[in-house]
Amino acid sequence: MTTESLDVFSADRLDLVRSATAASGAGALLLTPGPDLRYVSGYDAHALERLTCLVVPGDGGDPFMMVPRLELPAAQSSPAGRLGVEFVPWDETDDPYAVVARRLGEVGSVALADRMWAMQSLRFRDALPGAEQRLASSVLRDLRMRKSAAEAAALAEAGAAIDAVHALVPSLLKPGRTEREVGRDIADAILSAGHVTIDFVIVASGPNGASPHHDVSDRVIRAGEPVVVDIGGTMASGYCSDSTRNYCVGEPPADYARYFEVLRAAQDAACAAVRPGVTCESIDAAAREVIADAGYGDLFVHRTGHGIGLESHEDPYIVAGNDELLAPGMAFSVEPGIYLPGAHGARIEDIVICTEDGVSRLNNTTRDLVIV
Repeated sequence: MTTESLDVFSADRLDLVRSATAASGAGALLLTPGPDLRYVSGYDAHALERLTCLVVPGDGGDPFMMVPRLELPAAQSSPAGRLGVEFVPWDETDDPYAVVARRLGEVGSVALADRMWAMQSLRFRDALPGAEQRLASSVLRDLRMRKSAAEAAALAEAGAAIDAVHALVPSLLKPGRTEREVGRDIADAILSAGHVTIDFVIVASGPNGASPHHDVSDRVIRAGEPVVVDIGGTMASGYCSDSTRNYCVGEPPADYARYFEVLRAAQDAACAAVRPGVTCESIDAAAREVIADAGYGDLFVHRTGHGIGLESHEDPYIVAGNDELLAPGMAFSVEPGIYLPGAHGARIEDIVICTEDGVSRLNNTTRDLVIV
């Protein structure tokens, strides 16, 4: 199986979405370009002012896709072209919103793609004035959270690709290089490893490591400094990678070495706690307890994880207050961190999938501090 094949974006998925739309009570599901549309149809459409929209009626009627005529060849050559979906091309002088309204008739509600542009949602409001608008996630959330075997394979492929990039990082980190220079080399490596887009590159040296969402800068990396490297991209399948590892150019500061061992234990504890039937917040608590008991609780300033799939951040979120139960197929990051403002920081991140009886880690490079 290749993750670019129809096995990822299958007709079975469209059937599940049709059933979920009907069960939700929505009159129709309206999906414009973005992850929701790609999830259901496999079509990675350009987000344009011209309307592309997959319409899934809630009454069991056949789905159809509104497509600008100039985009029709791209839509037909995408996986959507092999799903039996009717394409309805429209010309520059047509009103595609009115076409959707005429074909649907009177509906009480519509579920709009979560990433739909505001101008499009307002046009649909005008075209369907009697329809309450809700988010498509009310229909798709449970389906998107539980990955199929093909989706799990796509995420594993992405995990292996980003692992290959981390394997190169030690050769790129040298005193005197800037974060930006290292980041540029990492970006090239992300593409060379099989990703089609670079989603983010964080190279955070010294005090910049205390900022969890630092990017890159012109700061020069110095001897004896820890460096946090958090990187991710999107594969041809559409599925994302995301992994954080920690490096030090020479021997690390003593205080850093102490809390890094705590962090390593916390990340292991959280991963070990993953299994069906436990709550999302319990995974967060497993990491947080280890860090708090060691006296670093106030320095762990973010949630433990986020779901991942066609988006690098999606449900479920591994955070206090989320009592949702884990189920097989749920994929998410486990990434506790400790950050000393003005000094340094560290974060260890793996993507994991909840299995029938536990957990599978999709990132397998060393989680130890790598001294270069």
